[in-house]
Amino acid sequence: MTTRTATRLVSQGYELDTSPSSFGELRDSSEIVDDIGALRERMTEDGYLFLRNVLNRDDVIAARRNLLERIAAGNGLHDATDFMDGVLRDRTPVRFEQTITQRSGPLRQLLKDGPMIAFFTRFLGGEVRPFDFIWLRSVIPGKGTAPHGDSVFMNRGTSQLFTAWTPLGDIDAELGGLIVLENSHRLDEIRSTYGQRDVDTYCEDDPNAKEIQATGKWPWNGQISGNPVELREQLGLRWLTADFRMGDLLVFTMHTLHASLDNGSADRIRLSSDTRYQLASEPIDERWTGDDPIGHGPEAMRSIIC
Repeated sequence: MTTRTATRLVSQGYELDTSPSSFGELRDSSEIVDDIGALRERMTEDGYLFLRNVLNRDDVIAARRNLLERIAAGNGLHDATDFMDGVLRDRTPVRFEQTITQRSGPLRQLLKDGPMIAFFTRFLGGEVRPFDFIWLRSVIPGKGTAPHGDSVFMNRGTSQLFTAWTPLGDIDAELGGLIVLENSHRLDEIRSTYGQRDVDTYCEDDPNAKEIQATGKWPWNGQISGNPVELREQLGLRWLTADFRMGDLLVFTMHTLHASLDNGSADRIRLSSDTRYQLASEPIDERWTGDDPIGHGPEAMRSIIC
């Protein structure tokens, strides 16, 4: 088990308490990867599955190389270093157009074929339908992602939907990997309140209703909190993480609260992806399907009576 006591861990600018009562390591489920019944029980129990080396490391390297080549072509990487190290020229934000997920063969091979689809086919017990939209994360030094659950962003289809977080590089605590709030998927009050909300809805009687519908601007950003330390203290749970390596996979439910550590490196980019998987036979959230998914925006907005 990794010792965290000597490492300063920060999320959203707040230093996390790494004492054993407040912080821990993700449970590695690699030893039961071939036992689907045990995996399903573990998901029900923990709200996540952390699997070492379940993906083909060479496929991850190929996807990483493809993305970094694109950043390098835009002069985003430092010339005097190996571009595969992801050392940035400066702290200019790096953003990928969504079309890159259609044009990057290595990325699609990794996320929508091979071991990934084989795993979800076994885990879900049937033909798999991944969301067409792929969330690419390119985090420069600074703050990462605030605490949230995924349900509020994608709850218009089946409830049997799972997120796969894939590190597109070796990601230690300094670079800022994902953190999971232990047993948060079991919190019925949060599931029935926060977990039932939808970021693409607005109140019909909102004074800004017309503007919201026209622009697709969120009335609310989907975060459950902007302060991971305060959230942990309020709920009495622990934050969990790991040092992630290429080939690892973290799968979790729509109601598992999570965030990320801040990128505390001096000059390295953190690359990862979020993808979603469900049975093809189940209803799917229309915001995330098709060659050009509508995502969040005016077309996705729905009014509700508040």
